[in-house]
Amino acid sequence: MTTLTPRPPYTDDELKKLYPANLELQLVQILLRHGERSPVSARFQNAGLPAFWPYCSAVRQLKSAVLDRHHQQFSTFEWKRRLETFGPQDEPVLAAGPTGELDGVCDMGMLTDKGRETTFDLGARLRALYVDRLHFLPPVLLNADSLYLRATPIPRALDSVQETFTGLYPAHTRAPTFPAPAILTRAPGDETLFPNDSNCRRFAALSRAFAQRAADRWNGTDDMAYLTKLLGKWMPDDSKRVAVDSRPRLSGIMDTINSTLAHGPETRLPKEFYDDKAREIIERIGVEEWFAGYKESREYRALGIGGLMGDIVGRMVGSAERSTADGEYEVARRLESGPVRDGKGATLITFGLSGCHDTTLAAVLASLGAYEDGKWPPYTSHIAIELFRKANPATKPAHPQQQGYPTIPPSESYNTSGSSSEANKSSWFKSLSPWSSAKPGNPPPGIGRKRSEELSAKERAKLEDYYVRIRYNDEVVTVPGCKAPGKHLEGDESFCTLDAFKAIVDKFVPRNWRQECRTNLEAPAIPAKPEPAGY
Repeated sequence: MTTLTPRPPYTDDELKKLYPANLELQLVQILLRHGERSPVSARFQNAGLPAFWPYCSAVRQLKSAVLDRHHQQFSTFEWKRRLETFGPQDEPVLAAGPTGELDGVCDMGMLTDKGRETTFDLGARLRALYVDRLHFLPPVLLNADSLYLRATPIPRALDSVQETFTGLYPAHTRAPTFPAPAILTRAPGDETLFPNDSNCRRFAALSRAFAQRAADRWNGTDDMAYLTKLLGKWMPDDSKRVAVDSRPRLSGIMDTINSTLAHGPETRLPKEFYDDKAREIIERIGVEEWFAGYKESREYRALGIGGLMGDIVGRMVGSAERSTADGEYEVARRLESGPVRDGKGATLITFGLSGCHDTTLAAVLASLGAYEDGKWPPYTSHIAIELFRKANPATKPAHPQQQGYPTIPPSESYNTSGSSSEANKSSWFKSLSPWSSAKPGNPPPGIGRKRSEELSAKERAKLEDYYVRIRYNDEVVTVPGCKAPGKHLEGDESFCTLDAFKAIVDKFVPRNWRQECRTNLEAPAIPAKPEPAGY
């Protein structure tokens, strides 16, 4: 629920089993929840909880790009931020921390110093795995052309991606001429990296319906009576009961508890809020309210997380096709350049980092039928979606110590200086097909968004010998629809064939998200019979 305790690093035996010699790792896509943050709104000040927290040192040392008209160039303006708020008579007053701090004060929902530490540490763990042990990523990064970086418009998600990237590639592991990497963002109305109920009317209706069902199920129960007895004295005077739909909502109470548990004693609630039984009840009901829809409704999956899953699968299919749809379309420095346009010198995307939220991770897992533990995703949780291909016996490992681990295709092989082998590149790219549509404003090429049932035999053959495996907080999870014979790697159900994985996801990828958000507004929100996820 709150701060994640990472599992120990894999042993050598675990690593060999997780990354067998007969498979080659080709593409890794990481979805990461932001790190620890302040509460998204001020609650329980009547219980002694300060409204403003002094845990955000970053606001003491902010930098902005400013245009100097005298020299017609940008320079950096350094500044610090202080918060202003309403006083007792609406006069302006400075927001202060619990002991009068004026600097380093967090805004609502802001990534804290602790959140920066844990997301940096996540990057360091990713480096230990993918650079130091698997030798999948280069030890020294010359540029970010092989990386796909994205974040939601919410600042803590972008900050978390930047921290994680810095942990993965600290400054001393980047070339002196390392160019600024591209980080992708979207306008709020176009965002698919979290369930976007604010910009999808139909999904908002579905969310309200499942939330109301949870309220109807739980508000009158002994569990809720236990919470009211324990916490009711701190609820608003006009309603002392705790409920799914109370004010604050049960999920809001959970948010404040989790935020306080992740930080120091100056921002703690009374001990009743940390009662083990109460926390278990709150989490169980909160998970049902927010995430049951993904398990039970195809439409809920489609409008809530289907767009993101379509993008993720599209990048894997693009990687299998060797097209710019693997993510290079989004991050290439010049889409109109000859190499990208013609597919004769494109950089293979190997690694993606997307900064998102707890609702993203739980939605992805639940929509795949892989939300096994039913626990709310802690801060800095992550999902690793890994694409493998069957190893080519003729491919030589890039490093002698890589024996027994996945080998790297020639275009990804690095010499000791961190640069790629040009000789290998030329032979590798001869296999690339031309993609004339890789131009700004056009969708990336390929069959990634084409429905599985619409693929020709020739197109389906492009997916052969590719496998998808998912790890959540470094624990392997299995998609139930991949357990059937022929839909997974022989002997290991966690390695789903790319063909089977795409077919499962295609069932809830919307064809036109905006249009589907505007239709069926009066239709029943909850299916008459559950529509199980992961098949």
